[in-house]
Amino acid sequence: MPKDRTPTRIQKKNRAAILEAALNVFSANGFRGATVDQIASEAGLSKPNLLYYFPSKVDMHNALLAQLMDTWLDPLREMDEDGEPLTEIMAYVRRKLQMSRDFPRESRLFANEIVQGAPRIHDALNHDLKTLVDEKTKLLERWMADGKIARVHPYHLLFSVWSLTQHYADFDVQVRAILGDEDPFDGADPFLETLYLRLLTP
Repeated sequence: MPKDRTPTRIQKKNRAAILEAALNVFSANGFRGATVDQIASEAGLSKPNLLYYFPSKVDMHNALLAQLMDTWLDPLREMDEDGEPLTEIMAYVRRKLQMSRDFPRESRLFANEIVQGAPRIHDALNHDLKTLVDEKTKLLERWMADGKIARVHPYHLLFSVWSLTQHYADFDVQVRAILGDEDPFDGADPFLETLYLRLLTP
């Protein structure tokens, strides 16, 4: 879509519909398995109409990932250095778990990108993500040094939060196959609270 014009209401609506459709297709099929034809069909638009807004599937994928990175970093940004450490860490765990509940497609999109070597967000991982994680691990280390939480490896603590919360989105089919009608998030919250409080309470 030409960038020197203010988009009309219809253009904004079509762009949003395309990105919503692309999210569905990419999260289900991965970048390599997705096609422009699939996305156009999902969006209810002709392929030429879709390509007016996004010239390629790379452009659609990049647009989704750009939106996703901020969403992905926000829960960690909210960890407050002036808060009570165990409360702040558990609030972070719950925010990550809620993201898996509310944004499962985005989680799978991110996971697919990482599995493929992160070719489209490599710079963001090495700069935006690493800078934030380094900042928060220093905060965790300070809390440990002050005796406010037990001493553990701070980076691996964050890795464990990511894996234990994102699992419910990325492996949703497996989780629900095992649990049946039980809502997996109902049991996840108290389990993770017990796990991390026992791990981190001095």
